[in-house]
Amino acid sequence: MARQQRCDGIRRRDLVRIGGLSALGFGLGDYLRLGRVHATDSKPPANAKSCILIWMDGGPSHLETFDPKPDAPKEVRGPFATIATNVGGIRVNECLEKTAGVMDKLSIIRSMTSPLGEHEFGTHYLMTGYKPSPALEHPTFGSTLAHLRRNSGVLPPHIAVPKFGPNVSGNGFLPSATRPFSVGGNPDAANFKVRDLDFYKGLDLARLDRRKQIVNAFDEFSRAKDATETLKSDPDLERAYNLIASPSAKDAFKLSEEPESVRSRYGRGSGNSIGQSCLLARRLVERGVPFVTVNSSGWDTHQNINQLKQRYPTDRNAQLPSFDRAFSALIQDLSERGMLDETLVVVMGEFGRTPKINAAAGRDHWPNVFSVALAGGGVVGGQVIGSSNPLGEFPADHAVTPSDLASTIYTLLGIDPAYELHTRDGRPVRVSPDGAKVVAQLIG
Repeated sequence: MARQQRCDGIRRRDLVRIGGLSALGFGLGDYLRLGRVHATDSKPPANAKSCILIWMDGGPSHLETFDPKPDAPKEVRGPFATIATNVGGIRVNECLEKTAGVMDKLSIIRSMTSPLGEHEFGTHYLMTGYKPSPALEHPTFGSTLAHLRRNSGVLPPHIAVPKFGPNVSGNGFLPSATRPFSVGGNPDAANFKVRDLDFYKGLDLARLDRRKQIVNAFDEFSRAKDATETLKSDPDLERAYNLIASPSAKDAFKLSEEPESVRSRYGRGSGNSIGQSCLLARRLVERGVPFVTVNSSGWDTHQNINQLKQRYPTDRNAQLPSFDRAFSALIQDLSERGMLDETLVVVMGEFGRTPKINAAAGRDHWPNVFSVALAGGGVVGGQVIGSSNPLGEFPADHAVTPSDLASTIYTLLGIDPAYELHTRDGRPVRVSPDGAKVVAQLIG
């Protein structure tokens, strides 16, 4: 959406800055300028009201997570053992002990496949369903959902915890307002605070009210000066104001309100924020936020893959144990609160890792086959879809592309995969590529 400009040549956003109202825009305004487009009435019925995407940035090893190969040669199976889950015949990595206990609520796709083994390209493909093109950057799932769904609350509709990944903008060709609002900081820190939600020094609600009145006065002046002016009060300014002034909106980010037993269940520990990030994601969807991305970094394991389990003798906060606590706690918590059926949870990264351990005792990029886990939001639990060959090199059956996955995710969220968005120049673009197939086995 183009910026609105007063007839005297002064942009309203510049006017806000002049009046000292940058405290209303500072990182929020860009996220609140939402498109007013909504899906058609012909879309499929939505099971999922919201989605939590746990993004394992860097490319998690399928062999060390959801597709272990205990019978393969040592250089393929790696240093870890496997464990049984609560669903007969399904085994996972030994570090996923708690996740194994909720397998009846999960679906694992073991036959994901892509030709793109570079971080930026792989991220774009997995988060959008489209292969990257120099001509057009497509929006991610969260930005599309933010663009299509009416959000009646104060909280932004697309939030990243603690931040969004560096390889995509998020909004693509959609308005910048659909970009994820990154909370910043470390949710596991004792002094964790979300940026931009507190009043700036010397600014309180009374002064904020007065400055809001000044902007309204300028609007009235603009309309009086030009009889053809149809400009109404800026809804984005109103929403930014409401977010800053709303105690209940700010309370959504207060992890300190959670009992210590709940915080511990998700996992706490220096150096890994995934536990508290997942807890914050639950708090946000509980309050009506449609899409939350939990960004978990550190999965680019070119060296010493053993560090996924333990970095030093007493380590309990390495990648796999931390993920295991956080993910299993999220699934159990959502289930106990009666939220799992309406909350889709997706776990994925940009690709998998090489079947053979390399000379540095790690694994390199491998997009040919990898795994994705899903739960809730209409997903049928307790199953594995597809398989890789005995060495974890390629899909053995039921190959699923990122485009297929995108169509499935959109369907679960009640969005027709064929629904058309429009670029800034009016070009129609489907939310998922033509020819992509919904993975029917996933949907109950």
